[in-house]
Amino acid sequence: MFYFLSKAIDFLIMPLSIIFLLMLYGLATKNKKKRKLMLLLTFVSMLLLSNTWLVNKVFNWWEPRPVNISALDGTYDVGVLLSGGLIGANMPSEDHAVLGSHGDRVLQTFLLYKAGKIKKVLITGTSSKPMMEAGQGETRRAAALMVQWGVPAQDIIFEENARNTRENALFSAKILNQKFPGGRYLLITSAYHMPRSAGCFAKVGVKTDQFPADYYGSYYSVAFKNALVPDPNALAYFSFLWHEWVGYIMYKLVGYS
Repeated sequence: MFYFLSKAIDFLIMPLSIIFLLMLYGLATKNKKKRKLMLLLTFVSMLLLSNTWLVNKVFNWWEPRPVNISALDGTYDVGVLLSGGLIGANMPSEDHAVLGSHGDRVLQTFLLYKAGKIKKVLITGTSSKPMMEAGQGETRRAAALMVQWGVPAQDIIFEENARNTRENALFSAKILNQKFPGGRYLLITSAYHMPRSAGCFAKVGVKTDQFPADYYGSYYSVAFKNALVPDPNALAYFSFLWHEWVGYIMYKLVGYS
């Protein structure tokens, strides 16, 4: 039920959904003052959410600071890699891996392993039923890619039932407590997703250090023109972050993180 409700609520309060509702109300109301107010709110919302400079600043505020691999202390028993967008595909018949929108998580996990910072890799998350039945779930395909890069297959562990971040933490905790009790764990996920993810693992009693990957905020200066010219990509990125905020708040409310 929580899974269904979270998706339904998420759809209703996404930025574009809110903007469309404002526009619809503005068109439907016969009150001239309300109509003008709705049009003004729509205009201001679109102006702010398509502002590259502003959206970048919001990401800088939310995402944890980058961590250098060389700065990690010692070696971790397990690097826990959260799936979701790790692997993509242009055609079903492709015979090679295609990194997905969050494929940087795979690369960073590989780099951590090759640097000797993690001994084992636990990839957690499920995929669509047909893909799972064909043995082509995202976790398997990400693992196959790391094996091609040189990670021994025996050093990769799978958790393939988790549908969301809460279940990532719950199901991973069972594996970690059973196979690596008292170990050191490094959590690897997208930077914007790290606050909720770390909270979920802490809530189920798994202490982790964090290694953020897949950054959306840039720490380089943004040109002044980007503060003036509307950019549809900025709106798309902010929608990403808004989705995460909705999930973060809901998880806090129900005690998941």
